[in-house]
Amino acid sequence: MLDLRPVGYLAGLLVAALGATMLVPMGADIFYRNGHWPVFAETAILTMATGAMLSLACAGGVRDRLSLQQTFLVTTSVWLILPIFGALPFMLGAPEARPVDAFFEAMSGLTTTGATVFTDLDALPHGTLLWRSMLQWFGGIGIVVVAMAFLPELRVGGMQIFRSEAFDTGGKVLPRAAEIASRISVIYLALTVLNILAYLAAGLDGWEALNHALTTISTGGFSIYNASFGAFQGPAEYVASVFMILASLPFVRYVQILAGQAQPILRDTQIRAYLWVIAVLVGVMAVYRVVANGDHAEHALREGIFNVTSIISGTGYASVDYQLWGSFPVVAFFFIGLIGGCAGSTACSIKVFRYQLFFASLRAQIGKIHSPHGVFTPRYDGRPVGQDVLNSVMSFFVAFIVLLGIVSVLLALTGLDTVTSVSGAATALANIGPGLGPIIGPSGNFEPLNDTATWILSFGMLIGRLEVMAVLVILTTRFWRV
Repeated sequence: MLDLRPVGYLAGLLVAALGATMLVPMGADIFYRNGHWPVFAETAILTMATGAMLSLACAGGVRDRLSLQQTFLVTTSVWLILPIFGALPFMLGAPEARPVDAFFEAMSGLTTTGATVFTDLDALPHGTLLWRSMLQWFGGIGIVVVAMAFLPELRVGGMQIFRSEAFDTGGKVLPRAAEIASRISVIYLALTVLNILAYLAAGLDGWEALNHALTTISTGGFSIYNASFGAFQGPAEYVASVFMILASLPFVRYVQILAGQAQPILRDTQIRAYLWVIAVLVGVMAVYRVVANGDHAEHALREGIFNVTSIISGTGYASVDYQLWGSFPVVAFFFIGLIGGCAGSTACSIKVFRYQLFFASLRAQIGKIHSPHGVFTPRYDGRPVGQDVLNSVMSFFVAFIVLLGIVSVLLALTGLDTVTSVSGAATALANIGPGLGPIIGPSGNFEPLNDTATWILSFGMLIGRLEVMAVLVILTTRFWRV
């Protein structure tokens, strides 16, 4: 029989830790004297107590080596349980959200999607706004650890190609995860502090800089204003663009830089491809804005850099309603969101390396057709790629496209129009943030959606954040056969 105690133990520890962090927004409410601090005190006690009891009850089954089934369950269950507790302050305090809306907001935060159902952010207490930002910050570092420690071991979506010798712990998942978390935390915190200082230099006040740094480094996109990043114009947009790019690069490269190895980040083909894609897209969008919309060069370049970077990294900040630019940018931004950043970063979506592997495999197949007796081996970053990696990547593409169709149809069955359904499915599975259309577009909100659609999107965000296959595997009957 499958031993669930290690799963419960780890989940309990993380739930208790999440409860402890609720004391931070409680402190913010006390500092700003808005009277909402008791909500965070109550939810902190409840969450810490529940997590501690679960962890203690399962402590007898702890091992440093998890089975394959346990690893899959830990990866998925944690991202399902934490949003439940993360939603408590939204339900018990401002804005007194219904369970479906509170869960959606917490899931959107921890998966760093950035879609929101809260309509009046300007009126929310400081603690609630800070809690939303913190959820995204936790989700950002959490997904880096998952991507570097768990997904390569699970061979999900070709991630096994990124098994790093820098974190070799003899195949033991838990020590590997702990080592990765300790190293990455230093880098993640340092980038956040640098981002805060840069925002302060760009004219934001301390409160604005703190919250937006938390959601920039996590490529989450939650803002403390209804206008999102439209509340800031000029230098702040350049600052955000730089740090969104930094956060969507592989964090293992930063670890190597700290170890005195700068060459890997310069030679990384994934990073070079990602930066080239951004440069080309920004250039095209800026030229389009000048030619088609009559915008002046600096403004067109700034809005192009900010919005392209925001969408491709999966951050989802909106500085303007780019749907007003014309049909070309709307279509372009839809597909830009399906590219994503680099593997092992806080960025979302399909990821650049999968497209590189797809085209490498395509070139090899074309070569075999042209020269049947030739030997054509797909290569990535100068190394030959095994068939198991290619199969994983192709399976991911197929599963993603099929799920995109299924979720789109399910949303359409709830009564949503085609644009809202398709873009809503894409923004959930790719964890982008804004969709398209008058309802969930960059100037819209997810609050008008019915409860069924909200639940569908919530679980779509979970599936997309965990690279699709990690969730689909545990839904099969074969997985539960011991």
